[in-house]
Amino acid sequence: MAFDDTFRLSSHAVITNDKNNVLLLKADYGNKHWGLPGGALEPGETIHQALIRECLEELGQLVAIDYLSGVYFHSAYNSQAFIFRARLTSPNIILSPEHSEYGFFVPDSLHAVQQRRISECLDFNGKVVSAAF
Repeated sequence: MAFDDTFRLSSHAVITNDKNNVLLLKADYGNKHWGLPGGALEPGETIHQALIRECLEELGQLVAIDYLSGVYFHSAYNSQAFIFRARLTSPNIILSPEHSEYGFFVPDSLHAVQQRRISECLDFNGKVVSAAF
């Protein structure tokens, strides 16, 4: 990589409810898409610290991290996304101003990339996977 190249890293949480539906947040910026809680790393932050900070900002609470399940390169964003299995520490979600809604979704109803990242997380066998999209 050259000195002025931009390359992004992000951490995201797969959080489920008692029906095994996955928590997604609707962004109030950009294309206003639905996505997993999480976001970009800040300088000097670890992937775990970033996930905890992002979930605190976006959900209004700490999460408990169970494991890292995968690392995925997204060519559209020139980004590596770290996917973690995590749990809410409280049932009370308080959305950040960056998000307008949250919901729990059946994984099969999601976009193919989201489905793959989520299914590989929920079916974790102890080996971290990687893929490129």
